[in-house]
Amino acid sequence: MLKPIIHDPFFLSQPSEEAVPQDVSVGRDLRDTLEANRERCVGMAANMIGVRKRIIIVDAGPVSIVMYNPKILRGEGPFETEEGCLSLPGVRKTTRYRSIELEYLDAGWTKHRQRFSGWTAQIIQHEVDHLNGVLI
Repeated sequence: MLKPIIHDPFFLSQPSEEAVPQDVSVGRDLRDTLEANRERCVGMAANMIGVRKRIIIVDAGPVSIVMYNPKILRGEGPFETEEGCLSLPGVRKTTRYRSIELEYLDAGWTKHRQRFSGWTAQIIQHEVDHLNGVLI
C-alpha cells in the first residue's frame, strides 16, 4: 500500500525497533511507496512511512531489495559526499564507505551476509542511518 512520506524531524530522529516476522507487510508498503517515488528516491527506511521498525528498501539496479534488521558489520574506504533525502529538504555533507559488509534478513526471515559497494553501499548506509535516528 502506498504510504505518505513523513517529514517530521522529531519522529525521524528516534531510533527504530527490531522488526519481527509480523512486520513483513511493512516491506511491501515500502516497495509500493518507493515505486511511486522512483523519480526522486532510490531507497527508503520504514520510519519514512511512519513505522519505527528496522526495515529498509534499496534500489540495487534491476531489483529493489527489502532488508529486515540490517546491520553494517564493517566499512572500507571512507569518503566525503553530499546527500539529499525525500523526507528532508536540502543536501547535507556526510562520510560514507565505498564498500560495506552487511547482515540482514529477507521476507522469509532468512539471514544474509553480503558485501555491497559503490552507489548501493551508499544508499544502504543512508537508510541504516534513518533506522538509527540519524538525519542526513
